[in-house]
Formats: sequence, C-alpha cells, structure tokens
Amino acid sequence: MSLNPEKAILSTRPELFDFHGVSMTHYFTDNWENVQNFQARPDDILIATYPKAGTTWVSQILDLLYFGQTCPERQNNIPIYERVPFLEIAIPSLDSGKDLADKLPTTPRLIKTHFPVQFVPKSFWEQNCRIVYVARNAKDNMVSYFHFDRMNAIQPEAGEWNNYFHRFLEGQLVFGSWYDHVNGWWKKKQNYSNIHYMFYEDMIEDTEREIDKLCSFLGLSRSAEERKMISGGVQFDKMKKNEMANYSTLPIMDFKISPFMRKGKVGDWKNHFTVAQNEVFDEDYKKKMKDPTLQFRTEI
Repeated sequence: MSLNPEKAILSTRPELFDFHGVSMTHYFTDNWENVQNFQARPDDILIATYPKAGTTWVSQILDLLYFGQTCPERQNNIPIYERVPFLEIAIPSLDSGKDLADKLPTTPRLIKTHFPVQFVPKSFWEQNCRIVYVARNAKDNMVSYFHFDRMNAIQPEAGEWNNYFHRFLEGQLVFGSWYDHVNGWWKKKQNYSNIHYMFYEDMIEDTEREIDKLCSFLGLSRSAEERKMISGGVQFDKMKKNEMANYSTLPIMDFKISPFMRKGKVGDWKNHFTVAQNEVFDEDYKKKMKDPTLQFRTEI
C-alpha cells in the first residue's frame, strides 16, 4: 500500500463538526454507510476505546495471545494498524479500515474502534461478538490526546493547552465527550455480557493480572510462562521502540513534535494541569460522573 499520495491531501487539518450529536471529522464519517453495514462474525473481537486510552497496548496483547505462538513473524513484519484495523478510518489513497478488516486472514479477526457505543455497527451485537473496552482516567487521557493532536495530521490542530483543556470538558474533540464515551460503554455492559471493561491504570499496576483476566473472558488457556512472556513483551518502553507497534511507519504522524507513544504513565496530568484547572476539572467531573459504580484512579 502506497503511503505518499496523501501528503498533499493532509496539508490542512480537518474541521470538527457535529455528527449525530458527537464531534467528528470526515476521516471517520466518510465511509459511514459501509462501516455501518460491516458484517461481523461471531468470533470477531472488537477493541473499543476513547482515543489514547491504551488501544494499541491491548491490541498488541490480544495479537500475541492469539497468534504469538502460531505465527510470531506477524509481530515482526506487519504493522499493528494492519494486524488490528481501525474500522471507521478512511484516508484517501490508503485502504480503509473497513476494507482491511474485511480482508483479515486471521481467526479471530481483531478490529479496533474509537466509536461511542451508539455508533458500533449492529452486526457486532447481532453476532454477540466479544468486545474489550479500555478506559483511562480523564486527566491523563486529556494530556495524552493533547500531545497526539499536536503531531497527527488527520486530527484538528491541538492549539494551546488551556484552550484544549476546555474543549475536552465540552466534548469538542474527535469522538466527542470522554464522559459520554466511558459512561455509554459502562451502561452497555449492564445488559450485554460480552463486554470486558478494563482500566488503563490496572494494566499499568499489574499487566500480568490483567492479561489473566483477559484470558478468562476470552476462554483462552495460556501457560503462566506464556502470559509472563507476553506481559514482558508489551511493557511500554519495549513497545515504544517497536516499529511494528509504535506507528512510526505512518507518515501522517510527526514524531519530531511528539512520539505516538509518549510516556505511558499514570499521573502525568500533574505536569500539565494548573491548580486552578484542577479545581475546575474536579467540579465539572462531579457533575458529569454520576454513576458511583464507575470509578477511576488518577494516581496509583
């Protein structure tokens, strides 16, 4: 697949617009009907997250769990965005995420999305597919998304931090409100048992434990040795250096501004939030996070 022609197309950043009540850009809505008509299979696994919440991390873990033993060359030769296609993305001159997902040769097919729950193609529910949702605390998620928007040509300009901070609170970022996203998926879990809801902070705290839980959810039996090996292989510093996992082969991202994988820490928000911003944030958070059963940690 050729990666140069879109340079011209990506010379201007896309504009945000309201799409069925969610802030989006055309790169994620241009292929809307095809994506909505995507035919899921019962053994497909959907990885769903708000952007910058550990998507690539969980994608790599699942890829290793399923295919690490049988075809290890995958991880060395095929970039993660082809092994685990991004369902809704459509960049001119590149294969759309939907086409890549259709053509996946693996069983199961691993597919990722940043859609809020109401945008997920209905065939995933009809086929009772397993879905792994990863959520990250809002403060760190905001900081990570800010740096991502600074370096990614298919995202709107990040602008300066204080402005970005307020846009996050208002849900004026691609894929909409963090609050709506994490709450919407949490509610869905109450009546759809095939969602495994994970927390980024838990994965940082004990990756091996979280891999064990994933294996239970997926009905996989992997030896303790194998799980330990996978846990070691997906630690942040290793993945950051791994060209097949760190997105460095995609020219739409400018690593001179910021790497795709930046810090992978819990609590980096303290290096960005002012005292006043933190107070504004905490007040706003109390109003929007009404469900006492959904709890996040901003430090561990």
